This record gives sequence, structure tokens and C-alpha cells, in this order.
Amino acid sequence: MIEKMMRMVRTNLLIVAIVCLAVVFSGCATKKEPAMNQDNMITLMVLDPGHFHASLVQKEMYPGVDSTVYVFAPGGMELEDYLARVASYNQREEDPTAWTLEVYTGPDYLEKMLKEQPGNLVVLAGNNQRKTEYIDACIDAGLHVYSDKPMAIEPSDFELLRSAFEKADAQGLLLYDIMTERFEITTILQKKLSEQEDIFGGLSKGSVEVPAITKESVHHFFKYVSGKPLQRPAWFFDVRQEGEAIADVGTHLVDLVMWEAVPGGVADYVQDIRILHSQRWPTLLSTEQFRKVTGEAAFPGFLDDYIVDDTLRAIANSAIDYTVKGIHAKVSVEWAFQAPEGAGDTHYSIMRGNTCDLVIRQGEAENYRPELYIRAVDGFPADALQARLELYLSASLGEAYPGIAFEIVEEGLWRVSIPNKYRKGHEAHFAQVTNKFLGYMEEGKLPEWEAEQMLAKYYTTTRAVELAADR
Repeated sequence: MIEKMMRMVRTNLLIVAIVCLAVVFSGCATKKEPAMNQDNMITLMVLDPGHFHASLVQKEMYPGVDSTVYVFAPGGMELEDYLARVASYNQREEDPTAWTLEVYTGPDYLEKMLKEQPGNLVVLAGNNQRKTEYIDACIDAGLHVYSDKPMAIEPSDFELLRSAFEKADAQGLLLYDIMTERFEITTILQKKLSEQEDIFGGLSKGSVEVPAITKESVHHFFKYVSGKPLQRPAWFFDVRQEGEAIADVGTHLVDLVMWEAVPGGVADYVQDIRILHSQRWPTLLSTEQFRKVTGEAAFPGFLDDYIVDDTLRAIANSAIDYTVKGIHAKVSVEWAFQAPEGAGDTHYSIMRGNTCDLVIRQGEAENYRPELYIRAVDGFPADALQARLELYLSASLGEAYPGIAFEIVEEGLWRVSIPNKYRKGHEAHFAQVTNKFLGYMEEGKLPEWEAEQMLAKYYTTTRAVELAADR
């Protein structure tokens, strides 16, 4: 009898052990549920806000987003700048925000945030040297991530980012970067017109000499943000911390190339993307210019490798020629110290079609405001294109964007007249991107093409950095 009871006990213990193992292994395969607050709202955690873009995300309030934001940072001037900027939004007379900031500072700021998790969505905008590491750690902790560009600046970062995307997908987490340039009205209209076969005639394949798509961007170290001079951290001039131009600002341009030319995404970036040529070159800054933009009296030691004859050789300019699914593209980014009076950052873009070209210019002739032009290709009758433009305007474009018009500049060339109400400006684009992302949060997933495009984009930029470094 005793022996029989012992056998029953051993059998029951074995069953319990099997059940426990089943629970453990099923737990490994189960998606993590991201932390939510009691009201099922999104609560922001801002991690190490070293770039002014962190504050621009909070220039507006959002439905469904808690007004209390938890900030974790090492402290210092960058944090103070972020806090002051958010405070200015709270205190402005017109449509003030109502953010409450709970701030933790200390060397263990990352560990503190990951352990306590008072929120469920991490906002990243700062020094890019650790950004991919931050992303990976946040995903491992079961947190959604909303990151300023770039998510990766080196090839090794890209491999870690790719792994983070895989883990995010397995856990049902959203990982997304802030692509503001998709919301610039001239870019929106350029894309819409390129999709009209009877107007654009389809995108040409182009060549190295005459790319199908060219995008050029000129930025300035000294500028004004929210009406005040922008003070940049000294590390901004170190490519090991900020990233080279093609890996930083170039992220926007590479994104737009794919967004316009390959709207369905690039699933196989290794096969579909070919870097043909990559180069970089410096912008020279004097000690006085460096002091004006950073507030630093002298060049810090970590910039010694870039100092020649008391002049900083900032590796701030990049250009790449490449193909995406056989379509030739060229992207270039340049940085000057300061824009001419009345000017600012500029953008040039051309999409070459078989019927017309779609050109964005932002030069002196445009009063440094982006304008979109339509130019008939040689041999295509201008009157036929004019008729097609008018039909498109009356059939759909005019309904979607009341007030838009096509003005004749000369025979075969039109300027798209855009009412001021559609010109939101760079700072306002942050709220537009954020609202888009919050829509994805509500749906619980990103469109598949978005994740594909992010990976393809960072493969392109980090590969271009690698090839330029080898020259």
C-alpha cells in the first residue's frame, strides 16, 4: 500500500514538473505585453534628450497621451535646454501645452528607467553613439520606441538595429523613426503627381550621369529654433557621436527616395540596393565659429583628430550614388556654418519622368521657400500636359487640397501654387509624424512596408558610411 502511494506521489510530481516546464517554454514563445497605465493611455518616457528634436515632439498635446512625462537623463546643459524649451511651450500665450515633467538625473538613468518603467513609450533624440544600444535595451524591456533619426550610424549599429526589429516584431512592440520630411507639402505633391501615369509617364530608370531621383540638402550649424539661437553640444561635431552626414540628415533623403520611388517597400535590401559611389568631405570652422554655436571656449579633446592649424575640419558633408531596384538615385548632404540673411536650410529634389520632371527648389529665386515645378520633357507637347494637369486638378487634387493651382512660368514649365495654410514648417511636422505614429499605436502594429523601409534605409546609409571610410 505504501509502495503504491509512493508511486502515485512520484507520478504527480512528474506531472507537475512537466506542466511547469510547459509554462516556462510557452512563456518564452508568448509576446510580451507592453506596460500600460491604469487609464490605458500612452505615457512618454524621454531618454537622454540631447537634441532639440526631443522637445519638438512635445510642442503640442496629443489625445490619449498622458500629460505627465518621465525624463531620465545624466543631467547637464542638454537636459536644461530640453526642459527650458518644453517650459516655453507650456508658457506661450497661444495654445499653450500642459506637460508635467518628472525628471530623474544620475549616471544610472538608463537602468533606472528600464527598472521602474513609469511609461510605455520611449522617446529618443540625442547623442547617436549609444542610440542603437538604447533602442535594443528598450525593446528587450518590452517598451515601444519612438526615435529621432538616425537609429544607426555605423554598420555594427545596423546589425544591432536589425536584431531589435526582429525582437520588436516577436513581442508586438512598435519601433519607429521620425521622418518629418514626408509631411512637407511640396514633397507630398511631388509624390502624388509622380503617381499619375498620364501626367508623369512613370519614373525613368536614370543613370549615374542623370539619376532618376536626385535629392540635395544644405543645412547650417548656426540657426534659430522656436525663435531662439540654437546651441549645439560639442559632440555634434564628432562623427563618432553624431554620425556622418549621410547617416544623419541623409536618412531623410534616402527615406524620401524609397517612399517616392518604391512605395511598396524594399523587402530584400541586400539584393535591391547597390551603392555605386560614396564620398565625404569637411566643413572648416574657426574657434570663434565653434564658440558661437556651442558656447565652448575651445575645442574639446575628443575633437583633436579633426583639428588642423586651429581649425576644425568637421566631417559634415556626404554624397552617394546608388540604385534601388535598378532605379538610379543620388543623395547629398552639406553643412555650412550659417545661412545668408533671410535664408535657412535648403532642399533640392528632382524626379525624372517619361512625360515631365517634378522639381523642388528652395533657392534665392524662391525666397528660400520650397516650391514645386513641373517641367515637360523635351518633345512632349506643353498644351497636352497642361490639359492633363487641369483635368487632375478638377477631378481629385483640387478637392483634396482646395486652393492648389498650376501657374505657367513659361512654355512647358509650371509652378504649383500652394496656399500658405498647407505650409506647416519643419517644427510643426513633428506633431504630424507623432500623430501618424500614435495611429499605428492604436492599431497595434506598423504597416509591413514601414518596417521594411526603415531597415533598407539604414542599410543604405551605414553601408555608404562604410564605403566612404574605405576610400
